[in-house]
Amino acid sequence: MTVADATAVWRFDAIGTQWEVVTAHELPGAVRDATMLVVEGFDCAWSRFREDSIVSDLARRPRQVPAPSDAEAMLDAFAALSEATAGAVNPLIGDALEHRGYDATYSFRDSGAVPAPSAWQDLLTWRDGVLELRQRATIDVGALGKGRLVDLVLGVVGAAAAGGDVVVDAGGDLAVRGAPQRIGLEHPFAPRRAIGVWEVTDAALCASATNRRAWPGATGAGLHHVLDARTGEPVRTIAATWAVATDAMTADAIATALFFEGGPRLAHDWGVDWVRMTTDGRVEWSPGCRADLFVQRDSV
Repeated sequence: MTVADATAVWRFDAIGTQWEVVTAHELPGAVRDATMLVVEGFDCAWSRFREDSIVSDLARRPRQVPAPSDAEAMLDAFAALSEATAGAVNPLIGDALEHRGYDATYSFRDSGAVPAPSAWQDLLTWRDGVLELRQRATIDVGALGKGRLVDLVLGVVGAAAAGGDVVVDAGGDLAVRGAPQRIGLEHPFAPRRAIGVWEVTDAALCASATNRRAWPGATGAGLHHVLDARTGEPVRTIAATWAVATDAMTADAIATALFFEGGPRLAHDWGVDWVRMTTDGRVEWSPGCRADLFVQRDSV
């Protein structure tokens, strides 16, 4: 990912992926430090992979705690996702993911399907500065959390760039400010190919695919990180999704919703453009989508 006339590319690893921040000028050390403080704060609140995080602590001892600053925005979005997908998206899916082997040690040992609690909004509340979990469960914000962090990083970096061109890319979930960027849409069955190109200007593009975070080896055959919370089983009909929105959290949320019935309707309601590929190779896209696709596509 490049910015026109860029002279500085800053790479770092965080939340299990590689980040790339591209700017027209090198970021001062103080800005990099401030960025990493934001990343650390988010990870310490929401990562189920670290023992000292808030969500890991709540999984061990359900109770009321001061809500992280992101709680209302993210969990309100989860409520909308859950309603639109008839419960397929659920922030209490953490135990289901761990049961399938996507745990803190990345064991990839499948212990079978376990559905997430269906009445999750009776168990998890997030109002008036208080986050409360009423019984043992594990919060997982992966459906939109990386997008939220992209927005937070962009807020720090963009302010320092003083209106200059910026790209914040977190393993393919990215936000663009300034010069337009042409972004390839990776084919989920042939990673060296693209199914199209999408030009993004002052917006965010987020993607999800079942070939990413797929379980290795015969014991994990067919398993990946996109589970239906109602069953604990991986989705089988959609292979990859892409969504463009004004902010990365919204784009990330819709990229997740598009794996399920109801996703396209929510995207329409939120004004988000999208593309998705089914597991039999068909490509669908939203009306008015401006992606330049190289394959036959079906409007939905």
